[in-house]
Amino acid sequence: MIKSMTGFGRGEFSNGTYAFNIEIKTVNHRYNDIIVRMPKHLNYLEEKIKRLIKKNISRGRVEIYVNMEYVTESPVEVHVDTSLAKSYKAALENLLSELGIEDKIGLEDVLTLEDIVKTERKEIDEDIIWECLSKALSIALENVMNMRKEEGSVLKEDIQCQLEKIESMLSKIEERAPFIVEEYRDKLRERIRELLDEEQGLDEERLNYEVVLFADKSDINEEIVRFKSHIRQFYKSMESKEPIGRKLDFLVQEMNREINTIGSKANDLIITNCVVDIKSELEKVREQIQNIE
Repeated sequence: MIKSMTGFGRGEFSNGTYAFNIEIKTVNHRYNDIIVRMPKHLNYLEEKIKRLIKKNISRGRVEIYVNMEYVTESPVEVHVDTSLAKSYKAALENLLSELGIEDKIGLEDVLTLEDIVKTERKEIDEDIIWECLSKALSIALENVMNMRKEEGSVLKEDIQCQLEKIESMLSKIEERAPFIVEEYRDKLRERIRELLDEEQGLDEERLNYEVVLFADKSDINEEIVRFKSHIRQFYKSMESKEPIGRKLDFLVQEMNREINTIGSKANDLIITNCVVDIKSELEKVREQIQNIE
């Protein structure tokens, strides 16, 4: 089964106390590159998140955005140091008295002083947090995987269409190949007769020797057989449940190698045109599989 490396998914879950909203975005990448962006106080969950992602996604750049909200209460506690505030107030009143200044000390004056009001984040139950977060993450993962499968299905149809074109052109090459040697023999015979005097006879033995050499150099049967084998492997791989992007990329490289050899061996215009067309279709296939997991 072909899966694209491009996808997007969102997941939400709340247990009544905490609410998580998670978005996952995946794009092309040679390796499995996972980036997690979330509130700092949740950083201890980063490795757990990555492990869950890796169980489902083996290749591509994965960006996870985690947003957490407190549903029923504030995430921080506020502490007021009343004793310190009284000491500040007494010290300020004494200062006013010593300086002979008539003024009143207001609440805002005290609150601006250091360490009067402190805030700290409430302790949270890490297990409960992970249980809630993981459910939202699982929903987002399911959505992104569904999208990657749908995209993969479209890629598969397009690649199959291109492979059918390649197979058709390869058949033309295979049908054309046997006539190359025969045409070469006829052309060589005619050329020799044009160059020789009518009184000179044609050396059939020498002619046959040249034809045999040409036939050996231009034989493309092995390359055609290997090319067909690569196509069969390609079709078979597309039905695999495992990630196949790298394997398909390798097979396309091998197909390119075979068609280049065919083009260099076959000294024939018809085959050369087919080779150019096949290379063009292979390039389209190569571009498509860059997005396959």
